[in-house]
Amino acid sequence: MNILKQKLKNLDNESIDRIIEMAWEDRTPFEAIGQQFELTEQEVIRLMRKEMKPRSWKMWRKRVQGRKTKHKKLRAHDVNRFHCSRQKSISQNKIAKRNH
Repeated sequence: MNILKQKLKNLDNESIDRIIEMAWEDRTPFEAIGQQFELTEQEVIRLMRKEMKPRSWKMWRKRVQGRKTKHKKLRAHDVNRFHCSRQKSISQNKIAKRNH
C-alpha cells in the first residue's frame, strides 16, 4: 500500500473535507496543511485529484499553480495569517457581510 493510501486511511471524512477546503483557500499555504495533517504538497494534490470531479480538479490546479500565497517561501514576509482578515473564526468559517 502506498504512503498516501495509508495516510488517507487515518483521516476521517471531516478531515478530508477540511483539507480540501484549506487547499481551495487562496491564503492557506500547503505548509499549513502539512503541519496540521502531515501531508506534503504532492500528497495534497493527489488527494484533491482523487476526491474532486475532473473538471473541478483542473480548475483548482490552474488556480493554485504558481500562486505565491499557496507557498510560504514565496509569500511576502509581512503576511503571517492563513485566512482572509474578513473571515470569522474557523468554527463559523464565513466571510462577514459588508455594508454597502
